[in-house]
Amino acid sequence: MEYETIQDIDVPKIGLGTWRMEGSTCRNAVATAIDLGYRHIDTAQAYGNERQVGQAIENAAVDREEVFLTTKVWPMHRTHDAIIDSVHESLARLGTNYVDLLLIHWPNPIAATREVMSALSDAQNDGLTRHIGVSNFDEEQLKSAQKDAEAPVLTDQVQFHPYNPQRELLDYCRANDVLLTAYSPLAHGGALHDQILTTLGKKYDKTPAQVTLRWVIQHDGVVTIPKSTSRAHLEENLDIFDFELTETEMELIARPSRIRTGMSMFRGRLGV
Repeated sequence: MEYETIQDIDVPKIGLGTWRMEGSTCRNAVATAIDLGYRHIDTAQAYGNERQVGQAIENAAVDREEVFLTTKVWPMHRTHDAIIDSVHESLARLGTNYVDLLLIHWPNPIAATREVMSALSDAQNDGLTRHIGVSNFDEEQLKSAQKDAEAPVLTDQVQFHPYNPQRELLDYCRANDVLLTAYSPLAHGGALHDQILTTLGKKYDKTPAQVTLRWVIQHDGVVTIPKSTSRAHLEENLDIFDFELTETEMELIARPSRIRTGMSMFRGRLGV
């Protein structure tokens, strides 16, 4: 496993996202991932699977301290007390005294950023989380969050893939010591049948998915959390550290496309 160091914190370059995983499927996927060597697990209050994620971590043959665990606060929790109460509920479901990273899941236009970020900062001060961050914030929203937080914002978790490379946001994050955490790195399957990725896969004896994930994690300041419930795919996603794309190939893969990004989001809503 490789790590990205940000604010003197080492974060595994690849982790497991658990969106739309439920019940035993979620518990088994997390358990399998940890068994294979994953040490970065991402969940959220909105996913409804914190209990299953926590059970898998508790039963794993590794210490809790070895797993970098993230959860996200549902944005409808708008007040300081509601946010703190929800974090205590998350920790109870996860069966842990703390998470490594606590994010606000989405910006809420009727919530005061100052109050939200103050609550996250207090959660860190109280030992409920080691680090705080945001998710689905654009550059201006991230700037506001940083200004209003009393603790450093460790990451912005956003959709990031070859058709949505988030170049301006990534440049800002790099310049301001903020990690970019990439979700939906395979564009909800859109990258799997891409001709350029397929061709490069043949060159490196890798699948299009592996080429895509390599492209993602080869960016400085970026980690990723692809979702998978299959042991074979979990193994495949982890097997991306034995080759390196050239600078030309990195540029070739990145093709910003609103249409393809929109299709990816549509597939995500359909759960495909």
